[in-house]
Amino acid sequence: MNGKEVRLNRILRNGKALIIPMDHGVSMGPVKGLVDMDDTVSKVVEGGASAVLLHKGIIRSLKTVPNNCGIIAHFSASTSLGPDANKKVRTGSVEEAIRLGADAVSLHINIGCKTEPEMIFKLGEFADKCDQWQIPLIAMMYARGENVKAPLDPANVAMVCRIGAELGADIVKCNYTGSPETFKDVVAGCPVPVVIAGGAKADDDRALLEMVEGAMTAGCVGLTFGRNVFQHENPTLIVRAVSKIVYEGLTAEETLEVVKI
Repeated sequence: MNGKEVRLNRILRNGKALIIPMDHGVSMGPVKGLVDMDDTVSKVVEGGASAVLLHKGIIRSLKTVPNNCGIIAHFSASTSLGPDANKKVRTGSVEEAIRLGADAVSLHINIGCKTEPEMIFKLGEFADKCDQWQIPLIAMMYARGENVKAPLDPANVAMVCRIGAELGADIVKCNYTGSPETFKDVVAGCPVPVVIAGGAKADDDRALLEMVEGAMTAGCVGLTFGRNVFQHENPTLIVRAVSKIVYEGLTAEETLEVVKI
């Protein structure tokens, strides 16, 4: 066993991930669900999140350390007010993550935009540092930018996942392609574990659960849901619901019968 394996076990449960990213405060500001961070973190932890993903300032500001839940330090940022929202700049170091007590780090990389080369370089450089310190690296990989006409096209999603794995990520986060059949090819082409993004806030809990079921059927190891959790009317309950699919293998229909959302 090595350091990465020890730390991965803190953000995964039986090899499965239920990660709640709450890094949106930099790009979107203090939106609904991200005003009282201690309250929101406690709610998702109560629901069964395996890890929370936060910017360094929020990790420092938490009054209570989450119990039985890993912490991932997110070190990429851009804002909705800036000149290029697709250009993610690095905001921290692996050493800083260790000082914060984080179990893993994450970077956001957009493939297909004009600043792609800079982000690719930083991903490879950061992966080397993570190996030196034995810290797991989660790469949020998106087909996004001037050269991307179909960000959810399975070929594009498969390509960005493969780039993340090729450049040293331990876990790759990507968009779901819409069906288990197409997503199987994405997972098959990525030699490291894959988790799906939640995307914009969904209006239909059933559709959200069906997406989780489809992704798990296709072979991904879990999910990273942000707005669909922290902006939900009941964050604890929706985390509990998706955990039934991720950890117990229930279908979306069975989950709706067990967990009354």
